[in-house]
Amino acid sequence: MLNYQYRAYPKTNQKLQFNSWLRIAQYWYNKQLGDRFNWYETNRCSIDSCPLVCSLPDLRDNPDFYSQKKQLPILKEDLVIVQHSGELLDFTSVPSQTLQDVSKRVDLAFKRFLAGDTNGKRSGKPRFKNSARYRTLRIEGQAITVERSEKDWLLLSVSKLKGWLKVRLHRPLPDGFVLKNMLLTKKSDGWYATICLEDLTIPVFNPDEVIPTWENTLGMDAVLHEDDYLATSQGTKLPALKSFRKSEKRLAKISRRKENKRKGSIARRKLAKCQGREHQRIARARKDHAFKTAHALVRTGKKVFVHEDLNLKALSKRNKAKLDEDGKFLPNGQRAKSGLNKSWNDAAFGQFFITLGYIAAKAGARVIAVKDSIYISIAGIS
Repeated sequence: MLNYQYRAYPKTNQKLQFNSWLRIAQYWYNKQLGDRFNWYETNRCSIDSCPLVCSLPDLRDNPDFYSQKKQLPILKEDLVIVQHSGELLDFTSVPSQTLQDVSKRVDLAFKRFLAGDTNGKRSGKPRFKNSARYRTLRIEGQAITVERSEKDWLLLSVSKLKGWLKVRLHRPLPDGFVLKNMLLTKKSDGWYATICLEDLTIPVFNPDEVIPTWENTLGMDAVLHEDDYLATSQGTKLPALKSFRKSEKRLAKISRRKENKRKGSIARRKLAKCQGREHQRIARARKDHAFKTAHALVRTGKKVFVHEDLNLKALSKRNKAKLDEDGKFLPNGQRAKSGLNKSWNDAAFGQFFITLGYIAAKAGARVIAVKDSIYISIAGIS
């Protein structure tokens, strides 16, 4: 399974259509979320109230994925009026699989909130999405047709979309793969299409088959000292990028100018777009550095990469407050710790180790995270 992201160049009428789809999907997401919150509020009684005295509401079934998805045919019968704005939404203009995927997102968010993910980690309470937070549409492969594939361009026909969608192919699509679905994402600099490809003939990589030895193992240690990023057991040090540190002053200047503008004004919106572009450059530079560093490690020819399992959340945590006998705050070293926290977040070791695992798996290697800095003994190298 591969995910290739390309830059999409929709026409003006297609941009308006995509924005309309995003608005409908955002409304449908918030409507389902509000229905689930409303069920919890109306189907419970206070523990200090007697059921024989207080009036209990009419109980109804807990809304789930299937019950909420059944509301779509009813919503498609007529235009939906948004109460606070009075705008009219046409649910028939959006592909049906896209609206069903919105129901899946709500169901998954609630399951992670109540039960947790596969690792048992619970997420926070799901939040209502505004236009800045809801930016992605999922379109299934059965609603997409590849009309033409040229040297640098790909023309796609999407269900209920007027005209062909033009996608820039900065790298060719691999042979033998089948298009499963596509994600349309609205970013600060335009639209992007993430194409999901699958080829069942390629065997699944099993990392347990790679046995660590003295010859095929490379140990790594996270370094935050001057311009060093990573140190290896071979005595080499890889350089750091510090993308946020380099753009910190420029980003702060744009943020100050934006905050001085009136909310809702055109000037504030333009500066908000510039601020988003600056954040995008920082994130892209950090991601590019993670891929280049991962490729440099994989090119060493090693089959096992061992690193310390860092508790990144605790490393970038604020120091506990210190109080004297009178209740006054004492210096706790947070001023110096704030710079260290910023360096940890700017290094983004969590993103790098995930990227390294992805690149290593494609090369037939594995990545092991251990709890101690003494990598060799814990990794079980023979």
